[in-house]
Amino acid sequence: MHPSRRSLLVGATALAAASAVIPRGAPAANGQEILRLQTRQIEVGGKAATRYGVAQPSGAVGLTLDEGDTFDVRVENTLKVTSGLHWHGLNPPWQQDGVPYISGPPIAAGQSAAYKFPAAPVGTRWMHSHFGLQEQNLLAAPLIVRETEAIRSGRQEVVVLFEDFSWTKPEALLEKLRQPMAGGRTMGGMKMSKPDYNDIDYEAYLANDRSLADPQVVDVERAGEVRLRLINGSASSNFTIDLGAHEGTLLTVDGNPVEPLKASLFPLAVAQRADILVRLPGDGQAVPVLARGEGRALQAGIVMRPPGAAVAKISVEGDVPGPAVGLKQEELLRALRPLPARRVDRSVPVGLTGTMTSYTWSMPVHGMIGAPVTIARGERVELVMENKTMMAHPMHLHGHSFQVTEINDRKLAGAVRDSILVPPHATVKVVFDADNPGIWAYHCHNLYHMAAGMFTTVVYRGFT
Repeated sequence: MHPSRRSLLVGATALAAASAVIPRGAPAANGQEILRLQTRQIEVGGKAATRYGVAQPSGAVGLTLDEGDTFDVRVENTLKVTSGLHWHGLNPPWQQDGVPYISGPPIAAGQSAAYKFPAAPVGTRWMHSHFGLQEQNLLAAPLIVRETEAIRSGRQEVVVLFEDFSWTKPEALLEKLRQPMAGGRTMGGMKMSKPDYNDIDYEAYLANDRSLADPQVVDVERAGEVRLRLINGSASSNFTIDLGAHEGTLLTVDGNPVEPLKASLFPLAVAQRADILVRLPGDGQAVPVLARGEGRALQAGIVMRPPGAAVAKISVEGDVPGPAVGLKQEELLRALRPLPARRVDRSVPVGLTGTMTSYTWSMPVHGMIGAPVTIARGERVELVMENKTMMAHPMHLHGHSFQVTEINDRKLAGAVRDSILVPPHATVKVVFDADNPGIWAYHCHNLYHMAAGMFTTVVYRGFT
């Protein structure tokens, strides 16, 4: 029996170990769902940490809707600071996108805001603050629009939100990065000898708010099938999903279906999502699902436990650093529902530039820093992103789904996404149809790169 309609996601405050969905809480009197921005306590390394969170009145984290539903939500800000939520991966009217001062005003402390639009596209999405550096304070949660096919399948679904954690305040982290010669690294005018994987030395990686010192254990059927809905909600960390000796089948990326791809390792850049189908082995052994940090031994994960299976302790650090997150697997992906074939009306060069010496980043459009991408409704638009730095940049376009069409001069009918990694000194081309007029954020989803300048907008001409 599949979970009930509009079920709520299991997360930090819902410590159930069975499925990743539980019955819905009571909506507001007018039928709206309620999401509250609030403070909460989690435990990391045996110590209590107070962070932000997004919860329903029941206390459960996140929101699940079904295909065809209306997204009808009131966000109540119970924090003592101004905040808000962006619906990452959904394509709402631009005034409801949740980006402060672009889509509309932020939500002041003690105030609320209402949102109502079709819950589309379907698939694994998520929500997070777009105000300041609040995302590093874990102000994020899953947002799932369950596909009719997934509902009918009856398969168990497990939603996992991966995040990076620091005991240091985000503002202090950014200030340290802005110090001259941060970390002894240099860039700008001189090509570095090797890629720079991580700006910040995090103390922990979390999976549904828990480290591997005390991971979430999910009860599953022996030899059953589980659909993992995995979300990289970290502020600044790329991961590789590692199924160990087991193999999974990639079903969707960023919520959009791809031709099935079997593997045991799946790259997951900042802001990206992956739905992976795993068939539990008939031997009754527990199956860990790990997110290994790029270039670091640190890792996070959950454990899927068939009846009676023993759960071995897993170290918060692996034996070797996690692999570099690149585009080798991306080149293999093919969209099951590609964009309609048509010529490109407008090609826009976007440079990804920056310097570590002063920690400033930018994304000049047509060579002009600060210029928006200007387009017209009805156009097929191509974004040509050329990374001129030695750091990877996970690039996200709001309000649209794009298709990957070229990676380093290799043409392909790639995946449909909303977030794509552009590795050091790589060029990636994507196309999208200009069918959602407004002003849209377009930026690097590494929180600190965005805060330091790697942010622009896509603006429709003459929209109303």
